Amino acid sequence: MNDSSSQAYKKARRQYLKTTRNRDPNIDKAWTPFRAAEKHFKARFPPPDFAKVLDLATLDASRAPEVAVGIWAGKSDAVETRAFVTKSGIKGYAFPSMPGLILLPGLLSPEKQRELIRWSLVEHSRQPNETNLDIHYRLPSEGIWNAYVRDGSAIVHPRPIEADTEYMKQNPGPRKLIDNIPADTTNFECLSNVSKPLAPPSSTIHPATCSDLLPRLRWANIGWFYHWGTKQYDFSKGKIPVHDTIRKICKDAVQSVDWKEIFSSTNFDWGPNGPDWMDWQENYEPDAGIVNLYQTKDTLMAHVDRSEICATSPLVSISLGHAAVFLIGGLTRETEPIPILLRSGDVVIMSGPACRRAYHGVPRILENTLPPHMADVVDDPEWSTYKNYMDSTRININVRQVFPKDFDPVF
Repeated sequence: MNDSSSQAYKKARRQYLKTTRNRDPNIDKAWTPFRAAEKHFKARFPPPDFAKVLDLATLDASRAPEVAVGIWAGKSDAVETRAFVTKSGIKGYAFPSMPGLILLPGLLSPEKQRELIRWSLVEHSRQPNETNLDIHYRLPSEGIWNAYVRDGSAIVHPRPIEADTEYMKQNPGPRKLIDNIPADTTNFECLSNVSKPLAPPSSTIHPATCSDLLPRLRWANIGWFYHWGTKQYDFSKGKIPVHDTIRKICKDAVQSVDWKEIFSSTNFDWGPNGPDWMDWQENYEPDAGIVNLYQTKDTLMAHVDRSEICATSPLVSISLGHAAVFLIGGLTRETEPIPILLRSGDVVIMSGPACRRAYHGVPRILENTLPPHMADVVDDPEWSTYKNYMDSTRININVRQVFPKDFDPVF
Protein backbone atom coordinates (compact mmCIF):
# COMPACT_ATOMS: atom_id res chain seq x y z
CA MET A 1 0.00 0.00 0.00
CA ASN A 2 2.93 2.38 0.61
CA ASP A 3 4.22 1.71 -2.91
CA SER A 4 2.64 4.40 -5.09
CA SER A 5 3.14 2.24 -8.18
CA SER A 6 1.20 -0.73 -6.77
CA GLN A 7 -2.33 -1.61 -7.83
CA ALA A 8 -3.49 -1.54 -4.20
CA TYR A 9 -2.22 2.04 -3.80
CA LYS A 10 -3.87 3.20 -7.03
CA LYS A 11 -7.17 1.53 -6.11
CA ALA A 12 -7.17 3.11 -2.66
CA ARG A 13 -6.39 6.52 -4.18
CA ARG A 14 -9.29 6.24 -6.66
CA GLN A 15 -11.66 5.26 -3.87
CA TYR A 16 -10.43 8.13 -1.69
CA LEU A 17 -10.94 10.70 -4.44
CA LYS A 18 -14.41 9.33 -5.17
CA THR A 19 -15.62 9.39 -1.56
CA THR A 20 -14.15 12.81 -0.70
CA ARG A 21 -15.16 14.65 -3.87
CA ASN A 22 -18.19 16.31 -2.26
CA ARG A 23 -17.03 16.24 1.35
CA ASP A 24 -17.02 19.43 3.41
CA PRO A 25 -13.33 20.47 3.58
CA ASN A 26 -13.85 21.65 7.16
CA ILE A 27 -15.47 18.47 8.45
CA ASP A 28 -12.41 17.39 10.40
CA LYS A 29 -12.47 20.61 12.45
CA ALA A 30 -15.42 19.23 14.41
CA TRP A 31 -13.62 16.00 15.28
CA THR A 32 -12.37 15.43 18.81
CA PRO A 33 -8.69 14.43 19.14
CA PHE A 34 -9.74 10.82 19.70
CA ARG A 35 -11.99 10.84 16.63
CA ALA A 36 -9.21 12.37 14.54
CA ALA A 37 -6.86 9.56 15.61
CA GLU A 38 -9.48 6.94 14.73
CA LYS A 39 -9.95 8.47 11.29
CA HIS A 40 -6.19 8.62 10.75
CA PHE A 41 -5.63 4.92 11.36
CA LYS A 42 -8.80 3.74 9.64
CA ALA A 43 -7.82 5.52 6.43
CA ARG A 44 -6.88 3.32 3.48
CA PHE A 45 -5.61 6.37 1.61
CA PRO A 46 -3.32 8.02 2.26
CA PRO A 47 -1.79 5.14 4.25
CA PRO A 48 -1.51 6.09 7.94
CA ASP A 49 1.84 7.24 9.29
CA PHE A 50 3.14 4.94 12.05
CA ALA A 51 6.03 7.18 13.14
CA LYS A 52 4.18 8.07 16.36
CA VAL A 53 2.92 4.54 17.07
CA LEU A 54 4.61 2.65 19.90
CA ASP A 55 5.85 -0.75 18.70
CA LEU A 56 7.89 -2.45 21.41
CA ALA A 57 8.29 -5.65 19.40
CA THR A 58 10.96 -3.77 17.42
CA LEU A 59 13.22 -4.00 20.50
CA ASP A 60 13.13 -7.80 20.55
CA ALA A 61 15.40 -9.51 18.01
CA SER A 62 13.49 -12.78 18.40
CA ARG A 63 10.36 -11.05 17.05
CA ALA A 64 12.07 -9.67 13.93
CA PRO A 65 10.31 -12.18 11.62
CA GLU A 66 6.98 -11.13 13.11
CA VAL A 67 7.73 -7.42 12.63
CA ALA A 68 8.85 -8.08 9.06
CA VAL A 69 5.46 -9.53 8.11
CA GLY A 70 3.34 -6.95 6.31
CA ILE A 71 4.39 -3.32 5.96
CA TRP A 72 3.39 -2.03 9.39
CA ALA A 73 5.95 -1.09 12.03
CA GLY A 74 6.01 1.65 14.62
CA LYS A 75 8.80 3.04 16.81
CA SER A 76 10.06 1.79 20.15
CA ASP A 77 10.41 5.39 21.40
CA ALA A 78 7.25 6.87 19.88
CA VAL A 79 5.60 7.12 23.31
CA GLU A 80 7.27 7.70 26.67
CA THR A 81 7.48 4.44 28.63
CA ARG A 82 9.28 3.20 31.70
CA ALA A 83 10.75 -0.29 31.47
CA PHE A 84 10.73 -2.57 34.51
CA VAL A 85 11.36 -6.21 35.26
CA THR A 86 8.38 -8.16 36.55
CA LYS A 87 8.53 -10.53 39.49
CA SER A 88 8.59 -13.40 36.99
CA GLY A 89 11.70 -11.95 35.34
CA ILE A 90 10.24 -10.64 32.08
CA LYS A 91 10.34 -7.05 30.88
CA GLY A 92 7.26 -4.88 31.21
CA TYR A 93 6.49 -1.27 30.38
CA ALA A 94 4.57 1.37 32.30
CA PHE A 95 3.30 4.66 30.89
CA PRO A 96 4.02 7.84 32.90
CA SER A 97 1.22 9.67 31.09
CA MET A 98 -1.28 6.90 31.94
CA PRO A 99 -0.55 5.39 35.38
CA GLY A 100 -2.04 1.92 35.60
CA LEU A 101 -1.49 1.04 31.94
CA ILE A 102 0.96 -1.86 31.64
CA LEU A 103 2.23 -3.57 28.48
CA LEU A 104 3.86 -6.99 28.65
CA PRO A 105 5.08 -7.48 25.06
CA GLY A 106 5.42 -11.06 23.84
CA LEU A 107 4.38 -12.47 27.21
CA LEU A 108 2.80 -15.56 25.65
CA SER A 109 4.91 -18.07 23.74
CA PRO A 110 3.88 -19.13 20.21
CA GLU A 111 2.75 -22.48 21.66
CA LYS A 112 0.57 -20.78 24.28
CA GLN A 113 -0.90 -18.48 21.61
CA ARG A 114 -1.96 -21.43 19.49
CA GLU A 115 -3.37 -23.14 22.58
CA LEU A 116 -5.52 -20.10 23.36
CA ILE A 117 -6.78 -19.87 19.78
CA ARG A 118 -7.85 -23.50 19.99
CA TRP A 119 -9.53 -22.89 23.36
CA SER A 120 -11.36 -19.82 22.05
CA LEU A 121 -12.86 -21.71 19.12
CA VAL A 122 -13.22 -25.32 20.26
CA GLU A 123 -13.98 -25.07 23.96
CA HIS A 124 -15.31 -21.60 24.61
CA SER A 125 -17.43 -20.47 21.66
CA ARG A 126 -20.24 -22.87 22.48
CA GLN A 127 -22.96 -23.45 25.06
CA PRO A 128 -23.34 -22.43 27.83
CA ASN A 129 -21.33 -19.34 26.78
CA GLU A 130 -23.43 -16.90 24.78
CA THR A 131 -22.21 -15.66 21.40
CA ASN A 132 -23.53 -12.99 19.06
CA LEU A 133 -24.84 -15.72 16.75
CA ASP A 134 -27.04 -17.22 19.48
CA ILE A 135 -29.32 -14.19 19.27
CA HIS A 136 -30.38 -15.00 15.74
CA TYR A 137 -29.66 -18.70 15.16
CA ARG A 138 -30.30 -22.03 16.85
CA LEU A 139 -26.66 -23.01 17.00
CA PRO A 140 -25.64 -26.63 17.55
CA SER A 141 -24.70 -27.28 21.18
CA GLU A 142 -21.15 -28.17 20.10
CA GLY A 143 -20.63 -24.59 18.89
CA ILE A 144 -20.27 -23.14 15.40
CA TRP A 145 -16.54 -23.96 15.09
CA ASN A 146 -16.90 -27.64 15.91
CA ALA A 147 -19.95 -27.90 13.66
CA TYR A 148 -17.98 -26.23 10.85
CA VAL A 149 -15.05 -28.62 11.21
CA ARG A 150 -17.40 -31.62 11.22
CA ASP A 151 -19.46 -30.45 8.22
CA GLY A 152 -19.13 -26.91 6.88
CA SER A 153 -22.13 -27.41 4.61
CA ALA A 154 -24.49 -28.25 7.47
CA ILE A 155 -27.47 -25.90 7.67
CA VAL A 156 -28.16 -23.77 10.75
CA HIS A 157 -31.69 -22.41 11.09
CA PRO A 158 -32.79 -18.98 12.33
CA ARG A 159 -34.15 -18.61 15.83
CA PRO A 160 -37.90 -17.92 15.70
CA ILE A 161 -39.52 -15.03 17.55
CA GLU A 162 -41.41 -16.56 20.48
CA ALA A 163 -44.86 -15.09 21.12
CA ASP A 164 -44.60 -15.48 24.92
CA THR A 165 -41.07 -14.03 25.26
CA GLU A 166 -40.32 -10.44 26.26
CA TYR A 167 -37.89 -8.77 23.88
CA MET A 168 -36.16 -5.43 23.89
CA LYS A 169 -37.99 -2.77 21.93
CA GLN A 170 -36.25 -1.87 18.69
CA ASN A 171 -36.66 1.76 17.67
CA PRO A 172 -36.73 2.46 13.93
CA GLY A 173 -33.86 4.33 12.31
CA PRO A 174 -30.11 4.22 12.93
CA ARG A 175 -28.89 2.37 16.01
CA LYS A 176 -28.11 4.76 18.86
CA LEU A 177 -25.13 4.41 21.17
CA ILE A 178 -25.97 3.55 24.77
CA ASP A 179 -24.38 5.85 27.34
CA ASN A 180 -24.74 3.65 30.41
CA ILE A 181 -24.54 4.89 33.99
CA PRO A 182 -21.21 4.00 35.65
CA ALA A 183 -21.80 1.13 38.06
CA ASP A 184 -20.61 1.29 41.67
CA THR A 185 -21.45 -0.13 45.08
CA THR A 186 -24.13 2.51 45.73
CA ASN A 187 -26.21 1.88 42.61
CA PHE A 188 -25.53 -1.84 42.19
CA GLU A 189 -28.94 -2.95 43.46
CA CYS A 190 -30.77 -0.40 41.31
CA LEU A 191 -28.89 -1.39 38.15
CA SER A 192 -29.37 -5.08 38.90
CA ASN A 193 -33.14 -4.60 39.03
CA VAL A 194 -33.33 -2.88 35.64
CA SER A 195 -35.27 -5.03 33.18
CA LYS A 196 -32.95 -6.84 30.75
CA PRO A 197 -35.16 -8.49 28.11
CA LEU A 198 -33.69 -10.55 25.29
CA ALA A 199 -32.60 -8.97 22.03
CA PRO A 200 -35.12 -9.99 19.36
CA PRO A 201 -33.97 -12.40 16.65
CA SER A 202 -33.88 -10.92 13.17
CA SER A 203 -37.04 -11.59 11.18
CA THR A 204 -35.25 -11.25 7.84
CA ILE A 205 -32.36 -13.73 8.04
CA HIS A 206 -32.38 -17.09 6.29
CA PRO A 207 -30.90 -20.51 7.03
CA ALA A 208 -27.14 -20.51 6.56
CA THR A 209 -24.33 -23.03 6.39
CA CYS A 210 -21.75 -23.35 9.14
CA SER A 211 -19.15 -22.10 6.65
CA ASP A 212 -21.18 -18.94 6.04
CA LEU A 213 -21.79 -18.30 9.75
CA LEU A 214 -18.26 -18.82 11.06
CA PRO A 215 -16.89 -15.47 9.74
CA ARG A 216 -19.84 -13.76 11.43
CA LEU A 217 -18.84 -15.00 14.89
CA ARG A 218 -17.82 -11.84 16.71
CA TRP A 219 -17.85 -12.55 20.45
CA ALA A 220 -18.33 -15.17 23.14
CA ASN A 221 -19.14 -14.23 26.73
CA ILE A 222 -16.87 -15.11 29.68
CA GLY A 223 -18.12 -15.48 33.28
CA TRP A 224 -20.93 -13.17 34.36
CA PHE A 225 -23.42 -12.66 31.53
CA TYR A 226 -23.27 -9.26 29.85
CA HIS A 227 -26.46 -7.60 28.59
CA TRP A 228 -25.57 -5.59 25.49
CA GLY A 229 -28.90 -3.78 25.34
CA THR A 230 -28.30 -1.99 28.66
CA LYS A 231 -24.49 -2.38 28.82
CA GLN A 232 -24.85 -3.86 32.29
CA TYR A 233 -24.36 -7.34 33.67
CA ASP A 234 -27.37 -9.60 33.98
CA PHE A 235 -26.63 -11.24 37.31
CA SER A 236 -29.93 -13.10 37.24
CA LYS A 237 -28.38 -15.61 34.82
CA GLY A 238 -25.65 -16.57 37.25
CA LYS A 239 -21.97 -16.94 36.48
CA ILE A 240 -20.00 -19.47 34.46
CA PRO A 241 -16.55 -20.10 36.00
CA VAL A 242 -13.63 -18.56 34.13
CA HIS A 243 -11.56 -21.31 32.51
CA ASP A 244 -8.49 -22.25 34.57
CA THR A 245 -6.06 -21.49 31.71
CA ILE A 246 -7.37 -17.94 31.24
CA ARG A 247 -7.70 -17.37 34.97
CA LYS A 248 -4.07 -18.38 35.55
CA ILE A 249 -2.69 -16.18 32.75
CA CYS A 250 -4.58 -13.15 34.09
CA LYS A 251 -3.68 -13.73 37.74
CA ASP A 252 -0.03 -14.42 36.92
CA ALA A 253 0.18 -11.23 34.85
CA VAL A 254 -1.33 -9.10 37.61
CA GLN A 255 0.75 -10.72 40.34
CA SER A 256 3.96 -10.22 38.36
CA VAL A 257 3.71 -6.42 38.60
CA ASP A 258 5.00 -4.43 41.60
CA TRP A 259 1.94 -2.20 41.97
CA LYS A 260 3.59 -0.11 44.67
CA GLU A 261 6.08 0.99 42.03
CA ILE A 262 3.19 1.95 39.73
CA PHE A 263 0.81 3.74 42.10
CA SER A 264 2.56 4.77 45.35
CA SER A 265 3.45 8.25 44.06
CA THR A 266 0.07 8.97 42.41
CA ASN A 267 -2.76 10.99 43.88
CA PHE A 268 -5.93 9.66 42.26
CA ASP A 269 -9.46 9.58 43.60
CA TRP A 270 -9.98 5.85 44.17
CA GLY A 271 -13.48 6.25 45.56
CA PRO A 272 -14.90 6.04 49.08
CA ASN A 273 -12.93 2.91 50.03
CA GLY A 274 -9.57 4.29 48.90
CA PRO A 275 -6.88 2.55 46.85
CA ASP A 276 -7.16 -1.20 46.35
CA TRP A 277 -3.92 -1.91 44.46
CA MET A 278 -2.33 -3.23 47.67
CA ASP A 279 -4.77 -6.17 47.57
CA TRP A 280 -4.36 -7.25 43.95
CA GLN A 281 -1.52 -9.67 44.63
CA GLU A 282 -3.76 -11.77 46.85
CA ASN A 283 -7.33 -10.87 45.99
CA TYR A 284 -7.52 -10.19 42.26
CA GLU A 285 -10.05 -12.64 40.83
CA PRO A 286 -11.13 -12.34 37.17
CA ASP A 287 -14.78 -13.33 36.84
CA ALA A 288 -16.12 -11.75 33.63
CA GLY A 289 -15.00 -10.86 30.15
CA ILE A 290 -15.30 -11.61 26.48
CA VAL A 291 -13.55 -13.33 23.61
CA ASN A 292 -13.63 -10.94 20.65
CA LEU A 293 -13.16 -12.44 17.20
CA TYR A 294 -12.40 -9.63 14.76
CA GLN A 295 -12.16 -9.90 11.00
CA THR A 296 -9.47 -7.68 9.49
CA LYS A 297 -11.94 -5.00 8.36
CA ASP A 298 -13.56 -4.72 11.81
CA THR A 299 -13.04 -1.86 14.25
CA LEU A 300 -13.79 -1.19 17.92
CA MET A 301 -14.72 2.46 18.30
CA ALA A 302 -13.90 4.64 21.32
CA HIS A 303 -15.71 3.54 24.46
CA VAL A 304 -15.41 3.44 28.25
CA ASP A 305 -15.92 0.40 30.48
CA ARG A 306 -18.54 1.46 33.03
CA SER A 307 -20.24 -1.84 33.86
CA GLU A 308 -17.97 -3.25 36.57
CA ILE A 309 -18.85 -2.41 40.17
CA CYS A 310 -15.13 -2.20 40.83
CA ALA A 311 -13.88 0.55 38.52
CA THR A 312 -10.19 0.19 39.42
CA SER A 313 -9.16 -3.48 39.48
CA PRO A 314 -7.12 -4.78 36.53
CA LEU A 315 -8.55 -5.63 33.13
CA VAL A 316 -6.23 -8.06 31.34
CA SER A 317 -6.28 -8.07 27.53
CA ILE A 318 -4.61 -10.77 25.39
CA SER A 319 -3.86 -10.29 21.67
CA LEU A 320 -3.76 -13.26 19.26
CA GLY A 321 -3.27 -13.34 15.50
CA HIS A 322 -3.11 -10.19 13.40
CA ALA A 323 -1.60 -7.01 14.84
CA ALA A 324 -3.80 -4.03 15.67
CA VAL A 325 -3.59 -0.37 16.59
CA PHE A 326 -4.82 0.24 20.14
CA LEU A 327 -5.73 3.78 21.22
CA ILE A 328 -6.15 4.88 24.83
CA GLY A 329 -6.92 8.47 25.81
CA GLY A 330 -8.48 10.11 28.84
CA LEU A 331 -11.79 10.56 30.62
CA THR A 332 -13.24 12.34 27.56
CA ARG A 333 -12.69 12.11 23.82
CA GLU A 334 -10.96 15.51 24.02
CA THR A 335 -7.73 13.87 25.19
CA GLU A 336 -5.38 12.89 22.38
CA PRO A 337 -4.91 9.11 22.63
CA ILE A 338 -1.71 7.11 22.89
CA PRO A 339 -1.32 4.80 19.83
CA ILE A 340 0.15 1.35 20.55
CA LEU A 341 0.76 -1.43 18.04
CA LEU A 342 -0.28 -4.69 19.70
CA ARG A 343 1.04 -7.94 18.26
CA SER A 344 0.18 -11.58 18.86
CA GLY A 345 1.19 -12.68 22.36
CA ASP A 346 1.17 -9.16 23.83
CA VAL A 347 -0.73 -8.65 27.08
CA VAL A 348 -2.10 -5.29 28.24
CA ILE A 349 -3.24 -4.51 31.78
CA MET A 350 -5.56 -1.55 32.37
CA SER A 351 -5.86 -0.66 36.05
CA GLY A 352 -6.54 2.20 38.44
CA PRO A 353 -9.19 4.95 38.29
CA ALA A 354 -7.70 6.97 35.42
CA CYS A 355 -6.85 4.08 33.12
CA ARG A 356 -9.93 1.88 33.71
CA ARG A 357 -12.31 4.73 32.91
CA ALA A 358 -10.30 6.05 29.96
CA TYR A 359 -11.67 6.05 26.42
CA HIS A 360 -10.02 3.33 24.34
CA GLY A 361 -10.57 1.49 21.09
CA VAL A 362 -9.10 -0.40 18.15
CA PRO A 363 -9.54 1.58 14.91
CA ARG A 364 -7.52 -0.78 12.72
CA ILE A 365 -6.74 -4.46 12.43
CA LEU A 366 -3.59 -4.61 10.31
CA GLU A 367 -4.09 -6.92 7.37
CA ASN A 368 -1.36 -9.38 6.36
CA THR A 369 0.31 -9.32 9.79
CA LEU A 370 -0.35 -12.89 10.90
CA PRO A 371 2.94 -13.92 12.54
CA PRO A 372 5.02 -16.76 11.05
CA HIS A 373 4.34 -19.05 14.02
CA MET A 374 0.65 -19.02 13.04
CA ALA A 375 1.50 -20.60 9.68
CA ASP A 376 1.28 -24.34 9.12
CA VAL A 377 2.92 -26.13 12.04
CA VAL A 378 4.93 -29.17 10.91
CA ASP A 379 4.27 -31.28 14.02
CA ASP A 380 0.57 -30.37 14.13
CA PRO A 381 -1.27 -31.30 10.91
CA GLU A 382 -4.61 -30.18 12.39
CA TRP A 383 -3.35 -26.61 12.69
CA SER A 384 -3.96 -25.82 9.01
CA THR A 385 -7.70 -25.43 9.68
CA TYR A 386 -7.00 -22.87 12.39
CA LYS A 387 -4.41 -21.14 10.22
CA ASN A 388 -6.93 -20.70 7.41
CA TYR A 389 -9.35 -19.08 9.85
CA MET A 390 -6.69 -16.87 11.42
CA ASP A 391 -5.60 -15.61 7.98
CA SER A 392 -8.38 -13.02 8.32
CA THR A 393 -8.85 -12.90 12.09
CA ARG A 394 -7.62 -11.24 15.26
CA ILE A 395 -8.71 -12.72 18.58
CA ASN A 396 -8.73 -10.64 21.73
CA ILE A 397 -9.44 -12.18 25.12
CA ASN A 398 -10.11 -9.64 27.85
CA VAL A 399 -11.06 -10.45 31.41
CA ARG A 400 -11.86 -8.30 34.42
CA GLN A 401 -13.07 -8.42 38.04
CA VAL A 402 -16.62 -7.20 38.53
CA PHE A 403 -16.86 -6.76 42.31
CA PRO A 404 -14.44 -5.04 44.70
CA LYS A 405 -12.91 -6.80 47.66
CA ASP A 406 -15.28 -7.46 50.60
CA PHE A 407 -18.35 -6.36 48.62
CA ASP A 408 -21.18 -8.85 49.14
CA PRO A 409 -23.70 -8.57 46.30
CA VAL A 410 -27.26 -9.51 47.13
CA PHE A 411 -29.05 -10.99 44.10
